[in-house]
Amino acid sequence: MAQSISELDEFLQAHPGTTHVDVIIIDLCANAIGKRLPASALASLYQSGSPVCGAMPLVDVMGDTSDPGGYGFSDGDPDAFAKPLPGMLQPTPWLSDNKCQVLCELSNARTGEPFWYEPRQILRKVLSRLAELKLRPVLAVELEFYLIDPKRDQNNQPLTALSPRSGMAESAGKVLSLDKLDEFEPVLAAIEDACRQQNIPTTSMISEYGAAQFEINLQHQDDILLAADHAVLLRRVVQGVSRAMGYDATFMSKPFAEQSGSGLHVHISLLDEQGNNVFADDDGLLGPAIAGLQASMAESMAVFAPNINVYRRFKPDEFVPVTRDWGENNRSVAFRIPPSDTANRRIEHRVSGAEANPYLVIACILAGIHHGIEKNLNPEPAQTGNAGASIDDGLPLTIWDALAAMRSASILPQYLGEDYVAIYCDVKQAEFDAFMAEIHSREYEWYL
Repeated sequence: MAQSISELDEFLQAHPGTTHVDVIIIDLCANAIGKRLPASALASLYQSGSPVCGAMPLVDVMGDTSDPGGYGFSDGDPDAFAKPLPGMLQPTPWLSDNKCQVLCELSNARTGEPFWYEPRQILRKVLSRLAELKLRPVLAVELEFYLIDPKRDQNNQPLTALSPRSGMAESAGKVLSLDKLDEFEPVLAAIEDACRQQNIPTTSMISEYGAAQFEINLQHQDDILLAADHAVLLRRVVQGVSRAMGYDATFMSKPFAEQSGSGLHVHISLLDEQGNNVFADDDGLLGPAIAGLQASMAESMAVFAPNINVYRRFKPDEFVPVTRDWGENNRSVAFRIPPSDTANRRIEHRVSGAEANPYLVIACILAGIHHGIEKNLNPEPAQTGNAGASIDDGLPLTIWDALAAMRSASILPQYLGEDYVAIYCDVKQAEFDAFMAEIHSREYEWYL
């Protein structure tokens, strides 16, 4: 507690004009939700926390509750207490100089214990399993997104962001274009600066295939919870800065049908107690880890691709994995081994859509890796050609098939817990049912 109060005092000395703080928790859909408090409440927040509805981590993408597992209505919707995480009190420069934010965890109002169903706690639970094997993950996250116009067209569909240089929208992107980075430099530089102010360790930034589509990479680190924190906070920075500068930004996987989708890629390696990379040698744990990822991929798809739109990414020859293949330096596979020296040998997990929950994505990845190592599984042969030419019929590539696969999972319940797997499926099923309850325009076009 003393350390937390010291952190608060240091922040207020550095930012004496602070008037408000956004108290943030991350829900099942990776949305940042919470409340805004006056600066006068900061001391109380750090001493005892701030009350928040305890079921909020279980709402769907629209913020609605379906009472999953009896949390929300059945239990009387009790309060929990949001308590700040160390190092997470940071300025929000896209709002104003007098506002800040702090990422929090929820604790039980009676016992003080963390809420087991928060996504961050699910990841912590899986990390403990790797610790039992005396293995320490190191990972980095890559996030893709589109800058779009704040306005929508007459059908409420997104419009490509207007170029700050020409004032016109483009119909296609220019992958790895430095000129494109220069063109959108004002907003990209502001995103980078906001990340610096928030201690979010960005590295490279590239122009992607879509019009005004970009990718930002985060630094490799061995504090996996912090790496996931940075991934969710990066999305808030990108959207907040973009809106402040007259744009909008979306992590929707496929906002434009004819342009490339946006993904969340995770680069991961494992270190032993001596700090040696156990993926470095062909006779090490790389093979079993890949085999575990292959074994758990189908039942994890509802986490990697959590809504109906994400599955529009999964098409042949799109550099999006449509099989369980792996390979060296091959972007058509699900599990790519990028070129590197042996000390940095790693797996690039290329399956997830950009809006997937980083805590849960990483938890499922680590669960698969642990499963493969524990069972000493052997991977299928490496793919040396185009693995994306045809779709693996064994993969559930619709949200309804993915939820069915997760409900019948045999691996994930051992790591995420049977209760959480059931709750996750219930939330996402209710979200999908609510989506399908509306009559969509094409139904009238085709069937009226």
